[in-house]
Amino acid sequence: MPPPPPNLPCTDLVEGSREEYIMVGVPLYEAALKGDWKTAKRILDEKPDLIHFAITGNYETLLHVAASAESTKAVEEFVLNLVNMMDKNDLKLQNKNYDTAFSLAAAVGNVKTAKIMVNKNPALPEIPSRHETMPLYLAALFAKPEMVRYLYGISKKMSGDYWSNDNRGWVLHKCVEAEIFDVALNIVNDCPKLTIKKGLVTDVLLALAHKPHAFKPKKPHIIFRIINSVFAVPDKKESEAVQLLRIIWKNVAKLPKGEIDDILRGPPVTITLKDGKKMRGYHSRVLFVATKMGNTRFIVELIRLYPDLIWKKDDKGKTIFHLAIKCRQAKIYNLLYEIGAMKEIITPITDRKGNNMLHMAAYKANRRKIHNGSGVAFEIQRELLWFKEVEQMIPPTYRQRKNEVGETPQDMFVRKQADLVSNGKDWLNHYMLVATLIATIVFAAAFTLPGGYNQNTGVPFFQQEPSLIIFVISDFVSLISSSTSVLIFLSIHTSRYAERNFMKSLPRKLMFGLATLFLSIATMMVAFSASFFVLYNKKMEWVPITITCMGALPVILFAIMQFHLLVDVFQFSYRSRYLFRPRKRILYC
Repeated sequence: MPPPPPNLPCTDLVEGSREEYIMVGVPLYEAALKGDWKTAKRILDEKPDLIHFAITGNYETLLHVAASAESTKAVEEFVLNLVNMMDKNDLKLQNKNYDTAFSLAAAVGNVKTAKIMVNKNPALPEIPSRHETMPLYLAALFAKPEMVRYLYGISKKMSGDYWSNDNRGWVLHKCVEAEIFDVALNIVNDCPKLTIKKGLVTDVLLALAHKPHAFKPKKPHIIFRIINSVFAVPDKKESEAVQLLRIIWKNVAKLPKGEIDDILRGPPVTITLKDGKKMRGYHSRVLFVATKMGNTRFIVELIRLYPDLIWKKDDKGKTIFHLAIKCRQAKIYNLLYEIGAMKEIITPITDRKGNNMLHMAAYKANRRKIHNGSGVAFEIQRELLWFKEVEQMIPPTYRQRKNEVGETPQDMFVRKQADLVSNGKDWLNHYMLVATLIATIVFAAAFTLPGGYNQNTGVPFFQQEPSLIIFVISDFVSLISSSTSVLIFLSIHTSRYAERNFMKSLPRKLMFGLATLFLSIATMMVAFSASFFVLYNKKMEWVPITITCMGALPVILFAIMQFHLLVDVFQFSYRSRYLFRPRKRILYC
């Protein structure tokens, strides 16, 4: 049923005298935004009919403005007082866009304001705006979870006169996009017909495919996790996104094969190629969007009920495994190990340009975040790991196959990765400079002991002080570790940067170089602090203690700033060997 024409307020104030509007309309507008009821009450006492008047060019009333204002206690009290002065039908007044004040409150998420108006007129949630959009849709569109849950709770399963399968589907789609999955679950359970509506299901699946983080299992509170571990109860709970996908996909999988393919493919779009030519394609292929996003659980749920998906190709002739290699999605690629002998048929497949899986591994991965200098070195190692893995996966005869431009996978790899090697050298100079500077300082400090020497005997004055012994030892350790660090970074810098070096040797050298550099900084600060204990320990103890505390700051700061680098070193050096061939099955577990 189409909505009737908008129920507009009286527009005399807006369209009439500008002087009257400035004297009355502007103060009311400001009072509504601030929640200044005293000012509004004074004006309304003089002219009570202004409650029905528009005070903006878009024909919003005083209640429209207050309902869309930032939710504060003053604004809530303003709305409560204003609603008490209004007639029940006054709350149905709409602006030019068919929006009631309640619709605006839903859009901005003012739940308390909305409840005040619903108590006055329970029919407000069922009044549509333009294009049959309901207040519940506006709340979902602007991602207001509390408002969505409240409105859906009073919507009687979206069964009013102005509800249709179209605007119900709009609400479902926006709830998924806004990650309000609990309401989305209620919708598909209450309105199961929506789960077989072709265009809607495509949009919902596409929205789910873009949210890999939503499919991670929820972990209960730490206390319940301890209890579960004691009683050997699994502590993982499936996310609401997984539950939603299963309900939708279970109904979709019952449809004929052609309809399933249409849902996954989506509507055709016009694609503009690099040479300016245009062709029809399907940018919204659900399966391949999930692959690019690394949404492994989404892919697994789809394949379990529809195994033929492993054979589907995108517009460029790539399967999900080809795309997983190109996008470096290891978990999706590892599904190859779970499909048995079928992988022997999938691995030789080439795309429309003649590229096989090993060509996909030769592409330089697109990184979303910018790597620092050290990240480049690790990226080279990861690229080599992928290339070696895929090389042993595909049949030997395809390892030297050329694509349509005459490149073998090895040729393409060398060309695509050439700039990474050159970019990976510059960062070493910074660490070498720091290590060299520290070595210079501690070497000089070894011959200038605190307190000096006895000129007659050459023996240090404070040789009996334990602090002097600590100074000498820490200075010696700092000199040795900084010199070692310089040598390690120098050996990396002068390396031939061959493949075998990037796989094992260089990451290990980098790890030891950073460790010795950190040790040299820490022991240098220990030597610095110990020298003050030698000189001031007997008379002014607070001086060396204060300096020692402050001297720890550079060490802590260095550890914090380089922590991510140390984690990368460990992961790329040791955990990368577990990147492929997973021990745990996830497809048909």
